[in-house]
Amino acid sequence: MSNFNESRRRFLKQTGLGVAGLTALPTLAKAMEGMGMGGMHNRHSAEMEMPKLTPTKASPNFHPDVEIDLFCKPASIPILDGSKTSVLQYTAKLVKGSKDTITDIPNSFLGSIIRLQKGQKVRINLHNGLSVPTITHWHGLHVPQNMDGHPMYSIDSGEVRVYEFEVMNRASMNIYHSHQHSATAKQFYLGLGGAIIVNDAEEAALELPSGEFEIPLVIQDKQFDSDNQLVYSPMMHSKMTGFVGDKILVNGIANFGLDVSSRAYRFRVMNGSTSRIYKLAWDDGMPVTVIGVDGGLLEQPEVKPYVMLAPGERLDVWADFSGRNEGSSITLKSLAFAGVLPKMGMMGMHKGEIPVGSEYPICTIRVKHKVSESHKLPMQLAKIKRHEISDTANPNNPLPIGISEAPMAMLINGRPYEFNNPLPSERVKMGSVQLIEIFHAHGGDMKGMKMDNNANEHEKHESGGEMKRGGMGMMGGGMMDLSMAHPIHLHGQSFEIASRSFSGDSTAYDTVREGFIDSGLKDTVLIMPMERIKIIKPFQDFKGLFLYHCHNLEHEDMGMMREFSVE
Repeated sequence: MSNFNESRRRFLKQTGLGVAGLTALPTLAKAMEGMGMGGMHNRHSAEMEMPKLTPTKASPNFHPDVEIDLFCKPASIPILDGSKTSVLQYTAKLVKGSKDTITDIPNSFLGSIIRLQKGQKVRINLHNGLSVPTITHWHGLHVPQNMDGHPMYSIDSGEVRVYEFEVMNRASMNIYHSHQHSATAKQFYLGLGGAIIVNDAEEAALELPSGEFEIPLVIQDKQFDSDNQLVYSPMMHSKMTGFVGDKILVNGIANFGLDVSSRAYRFRVMNGSTSRIYKLAWDDGMPVTVIGVDGGLLEQPEVKPYVMLAPGERLDVWADFSGRNEGSSITLKSLAFAGVLPKMGMMGMHKGEIPVGSEYPICTIRVKHKVSESHKLPMQLAKIKRHEISDTANPNNPLPIGISEAPMAMLINGRPYEFNNPLPSERVKMGSVQLIEIFHAHGGDMKGMKMDNNANEHEKHESGGEMKRGGMGMMGGGMMDLSMAHPIHLHGQSFEIASRSFSGDSTAYDTVREGFIDSGLKDTVLIMPMERIKIIKPFQDFKGLFLYHCHNLEHEDMGMMREFSVE
């Protein structure tokens, strides 16, 4: 019971609740005691009970510049020919603010695009019109713990939760999506996702393509049954590798095509799939010109033959169709690549499924109008505040994020998700800048791991250097090599990629190695098998529990999620 009591003390301290606060919230007290009796000590349960907190109300002392009512509810949308498709959908209604704050995507189930300005004070009233609990996370935004959409703040059907925060991010494209505990993948897959675009003065000075020339491209894959209804029924194989579909949608639309003029465009690209990784390229060999990533604009454009895009990642792409003839077209494709799935990755596929790593079209761009105007690509884009490894609090002892797969389990640092039970390496000082190393922890590769003194011998065996093959890295005594690529997302502030190293046979890695953009600020990074990535992440401004997890959402729901306790 001592572990539970310590966890409860940490939780109360982080959420600002003393004994009186706990007494005033009987539902929280009941939930916490329930975890003490049957949940908190069960360290290998990804289904751990969350506390149920009373939904927050609007603060009379917070005076928003922008206020939005955000509804999540069932809807029926025409996606394919024939019957409408039942989905879950966000819809936004502007209560206060500029009329261009909210833009709906026509004929789409995706949530309204929410456009904010750096420095604005924002209030969002989340209305749960579903029959099940839900919570919304602002993926990429730097906000306090209690505004971040941690699943402990889940609301029941009919309840309203009020978010209040100041926009601290630089100009960037971010995501809002469900983060319901153990149901994130399903709710996101069924439609609970949308884009938040932040603008600022630095970006405005560049006069980049805007209005009709700034176009979101949200790429997703879905499965449909014979009646056009979404299918989401992951079995063992598709939980382990990630659930994938048989159709590619862009902006919620099948067979997406776009008519353009012969000039420059700005494409805001998001991978909105639950697990599928894309290798994006133009079919005629035109290079992909990237001007920004997750955390905003790069310092200079990067020109690539192709770009890798994992779930949760975003790209800001400069696409110049100047000089192209009227009536010509160009196709955005996902090219063939290897190495992101385990050796058993092709087993269990359903008929018609688009194999991950195969080549297929994403969307077609058609030049409909010949124009003479041109828009010059700026060679200097933005200033990024850089950190060196020497600036970190731990330059010689990076915090570990050791990812591993086991039969029907996804682990970080040898453990599944545990609410408010951080390892020593997951407790960081507010205001610090930390060096973090992400790596595959198969075969006992947990060098530098700090163990919890309360861990039992079984856990130390799993997390330490005595791990046997056939444990985290293998299934069935070595019959199936489970090592695969994982997009790792860290809540809170964006981070810098300090280094990326690879060891071993590079045959598969060579098919993706040119597609990484490591020069910008990130909140999600794809780590390939046999890679090690060092990142530099600030933990500034806010105390509390901040999640980090795999953004293969089936993996997240299976337990590949942990928390940093910022203290």
